[in-house]
Amino acid sequence: MKSRPRIGQTAEIRFSVTKQHIIDFATHGMPEILSTPWLIWFLEHTAREAMLPFLEPTESTVGIQVEVEHLAASPIGANVTCQAKVIFSDKSQFSFELRAWDDAELICKGTHKLRVIQINRLAANVAKKLSWAFRAKVGKPSL
Repeated sequence: MKSRPRIGQTAEIRFSVTKQHIIDFATHGMPEILSTPWLIWFLEHTAREAMLPFLEPTESTVGIQVEVEHLAASPIGANVTCQAKVIFSDKSQFSFELRAWDDAELICKGTHKLRVIQINRLAANVAKKLSWAFRAKVGKPSL
């Protein structure tokens, strides 16, 4: 890393809810509202935005934990602001407080952890796993 973000530093992403972002079961009177998976996607990208200025070209981030409460519905056309605030860092791991609100109210709160990784190391590990999995034709692991 070039340097480390300081505790309290924030990043924001704004978007408008479109048809692409709605729940896939908005039928039979169920309103077209922002889905939780899309909200999490935007929140994770907001945390990543906070980290990008500090990364070397050989580095990236991967999410390792997300915990959110989706508190309120946002209809198509709503403007949503997602905010990620750095609340902890230890070596390559960073934690964020997450918040999101639409035109009317707070719609989400939670936390996110991500890790800064070396891109080439991750790519090598994935290639090794793919090679092993296809050679062994391993089934799904049991819980």
